[in-house]
Amino acid sequence: MVQTSVLVTASVATAVTGVLAYAVYFDYKRRSEPEFRRSLRRNERHRARAEKEDQKAQSQLQRQKIKLAVQAAIEDGFPRDPSERERYFMEQVSKGEVLSADPNTTFDAALAFYKALKVYPSPGDLIGIYDQTVSKQVLDILAELIAADPTLKIGTNAEASIPTMPPTVGLD
Repeated sequence: MVQTSVLVTASVATAVTGVLAYAVYFDYKRRSEPEFRRSLRRNERHRARAEKEDQKAQSQLQRQKIKLAVQAAIEDGFPRDPSERERYFMEQVSKGEVLSADPNTTFDAALAFYKALKVYPSPGDLIGIYDQTVSKQVLDILAELIAADPTLKIGTNAEASIPTMPPTVGLD
Protein backbone atom coordinates (compact mmCIF):
# COMPACT_ATOMS: atom_id res chain seq x y z
CA MET A 1 0.00 0.00 0.00
CA VAL A 2 1.20 3.54 -0.82
CA GLN A 3 2.16 5.74 2.13
CA THR A 4 0.18 8.96 2.62
CA SER A 5 3.29 11.13 2.64
CA VAL A 6 4.26 9.84 -0.81
CA LEU A 7 0.73 10.42 -2.07
CA VAL A 8 0.63 13.99 -0.66
CA THR A 9 4.07 14.77 -2.09
CA ALA A 10 3.05 13.51 -5.52
CA SER A 11 -0.19 15.53 -5.41
CA VAL A 12 1.61 18.74 -4.41
CA ALA A 13 4.28 18.18 -7.07
CA THR A 14 1.58 17.68 -9.71
CA ALA A 15 -0.23 20.85 -8.65
CA VAL A 16 2.99 22.90 -8.66
CA THR A 17 3.90 21.53 -12.08
CA GLY A 18 0.46 22.46 -13.41
CA VAL A 19 0.70 26.03 -12.07
CA LEU A 20 4.20 26.40 -13.47
CA ALA A 21 3.10 25.06 -16.87
CA TYR A 22 0.22 27.54 -16.98
CA ALA A 23 2.58 30.41 -16.09
CA VAL A 24 4.94 29.39 -18.90
CA TYR A 25 2.00 29.09 -21.33
CA PHE A 26 0.61 32.48 -20.30
CA ASP A 27 4.03 34.12 -20.71
CA TYR A 28 4.45 32.53 -24.13
CA LYS A 29 1.02 33.79 -25.26
CA ARG A 30 1.74 37.25 -23.87
CA ARG A 31 5.05 37.50 -25.73
CA SER A 32 4.11 35.90 -29.03
CA GLU A 33 0.51 36.87 -29.84
CA PRO A 34 -0.25 40.57 -30.46
CA GLU A 35 -4.01 40.02 -30.17
CA PHE A 36 -3.56 38.46 -26.72
CA ARG A 37 -1.52 41.48 -25.59
CA ARG A 38 -4.18 43.83 -26.97
CA SER A 39 -6.93 42.00 -25.13
CA LEU A 40 -4.92 42.20 -21.89
CA ARG A 41 -4.45 45.96 -22.33
CA ARG A 42 -8.11 46.40 -23.28
CA ASN A 43 -9.24 44.52 -20.17
CA GLU A 44 -6.94 46.64 -18.02
CA ARG A 45 -8.36 49.85 -19.51
CA HIS A 46 -11.93 48.65 -18.92
CA ARG A 47 -11.11 47.79 -15.32
CA ALA A 48 -9.42 51.17 -14.74
CA ARG A 49 -12.36 53.01 -16.30
CA ALA A 50 -14.85 51.09 -14.16
CA GLU A 51 -12.84 51.86 -11.02
CA LYS A 52 -12.70 55.55 -11.95
CA GLU A 53 -16.47 55.68 -12.51
CA ASP A 54 -17.05 53.88 -9.22
CA GLN A 55 -14.84 56.36 -7.36
CA LYS A 56 -16.70 59.25 -8.99
CA ALA A 57 -20.05 57.79 -7.94
CA GLN A 58 -18.78 57.23 -4.38
CA SER A 59 -17.53 60.82 -4.27
CA GLN A 60 -20.91 62.15 -5.39
CA LEU A 61 -22.68 60.02 -2.78
CA GLN A 62 -20.28 61.31 -0.11
CA ARG A 63 -20.96 64.93 -1.10
CA GLN A 64 -24.71 64.36 -1.01
CA LYS A 65 -24.42 62.69 2.41
CA ILE A 66 -22.39 65.65 3.67
CA LYS A 67 -24.93 68.20 2.40
CA LEU A 68 -27.77 66.30 4.03
CA ALA A 69 -25.87 66.00 7.32
CA VAL A 70 -25.11 69.74 7.39
CA GLN A 71 -28.72 70.61 6.60
CA ALA A 72 -29.96 68.25 9.32
CA ALA A 73 -27.54 69.72 11.88
CA ILE A 74 -28.62 73.27 11.04
CA GLU A 75 -32.29 72.32 11.19
CA ASP A 76 -31.78 70.62 14.57
CA GLY A 77 -30.29 73.86 15.80
CA PHE A 78 -27.62 74.60 18.34
CA PRO A 79 -27.92 75.72 21.96
CA ARG A 80 -27.96 79.47 22.61
CA ASP A 81 -27.33 79.61 26.34
CA PRO A 82 -23.57 79.81 27.13
CA SER A 83 -23.68 76.99 29.70
CA GLU A 84 -25.71 74.81 27.33
CA ARG A 85 -23.28 75.58 24.51
CA GLU A 86 -20.35 74.58 26.71
CA ARG A 87 -22.04 71.32 27.70
CA TYR A 88 -22.99 70.63 24.06
CA PHE A 89 -19.44 71.39 22.93
CA MET A 90 -17.88 69.01 25.45
CA GLU A 91 -20.46 66.33 24.58
CA GLN A 92 -19.76 66.55 20.85
CA VAL A 93 -15.98 66.61 21.25
CA SER A 94 -15.98 63.54 23.48
CA LYS A 95 -18.36 61.79 21.07
CA GLY A 96 -16.06 62.67 18.17
CA GLU A 97 -13.00 61.38 19.99
CA VAL A 98 -14.68 58.06 20.75
CA LEU A 99 -15.98 57.67 17.20
CA SER A 100 -12.67 58.63 15.58
CA ALA A 101 -10.99 55.64 17.26
CA ASP A 102 -12.99 53.31 14.97
CA PRO A 103 -12.14 53.62 11.25
CA ASN A 104 -15.69 52.60 10.31
CA THR A 105 -17.22 55.68 11.99
CA THR A 106 -15.06 58.47 10.55
CA PHE A 107 -18.07 60.27 9.08
CA ASP A 108 -19.93 60.28 12.40
CA ALA A 109 -16.78 61.45 14.18
CA ALA A 110 -16.32 64.31 11.71
CA LEU A 111 -19.97 65.26 12.14
CA ALA A 112 -19.57 65.40 15.93
CA PHE A 113 -16.44 67.58 15.58
CA TYR A 114 -18.35 69.81 13.13
CA LYS A 115 -21.19 70.27 15.61
CA ALA A 116 -18.69 71.18 18.32
CA LEU A 117 -17.08 73.64 15.92
CA LYS A 118 -20.43 75.32 15.29
CA VAL A 119 -20.83 76.32 18.95
CA TYR A 120 -17.20 77.16 19.70
CA PRO A 121 -16.54 80.93 19.98
CA SER A 122 -13.46 80.95 17.73
CA PRO A 123 -13.74 78.16 15.16
CA GLY A 124 -10.40 79.03 13.54
CA ASP A 125 -8.54 78.23 16.75
CA LEU A 126 -10.46 74.99 17.18
CA ILE A 127 -9.58 73.91 13.65
CA GLY A 128 -5.91 74.34 14.57
CA ILE A 129 -6.44 72.07 17.57
CA TYR A 130 -8.29 69.53 15.43
CA ASP A 131 -5.43 69.62 12.93
CA GLN A 132 -3.02 68.46 15.64
CA THR A 133 -5.23 65.89 17.35
CA VAL A 134 -7.61 64.36 14.79
CA SER A 135 -6.77 61.79 12.08
CA LYS A 136 -6.43 62.88 8.46
CA GLN A 137 -9.48 60.90 7.29
CA VAL A 138 -11.70 62.65 9.83
CA LEU A 139 -10.14 66.04 8.98
CA ASP A 140 -10.85 65.54 5.28
CA ILE A 141 -14.52 64.87 5.95
CA LEU A 142 -14.64 67.73 8.45
CA ALA A 143 -13.23 70.09 5.79
CA GLU A 144 -16.00 69.02 3.41
CA LEU A 145 -18.60 69.57 6.14
CA ILE A 146 -17.24 73.06 6.79
CA ALA A 147 -17.23 73.86 3.07
CA ALA A 148 -20.85 72.71 2.77
CA ASP A 149 -22.03 75.05 5.55
CA PRO A 150 -22.58 78.60 4.31
CA THR A 151 -23.46 79.85 7.83
CA LEU A 152 -20.13 78.90 9.43
CA LYS A 153 -17.70 81.79 9.68
CA ILE A 154 -14.20 80.54 10.43
CA GLY A 155 -12.43 83.86 10.99
CA THR A 156 -14.98 85.20 13.50
CA ASN A 157 -17.33 83.96 16.19
CA ALA A 158 -19.48 81.03 15.11
CA GLU A 159 -22.68 83.01 14.71
CA ALA A 160 -23.19 86.64 15.56
CA SER A 161 -26.68 86.10 16.97
CA ILE A 162 -25.56 83.42 19.44
CA PRO A 163 -23.80 84.67 22.59
CA THR A 164 -20.27 83.33 22.84
CA MET A 165 -18.88 81.01 25.52
CA PRO A 166 -16.27 82.22 27.93
CA PRO A 167 -12.76 81.81 26.52
CA THR A 168 -11.84 79.32 29.25
CA VAL A 169 -13.46 76.42 27.39
CA GLY A 170 -10.93 74.24 25.56
CA LEU A 171 -10.01 70.74 24.57
CA ASP A 172 -8.13 69.46 27.59
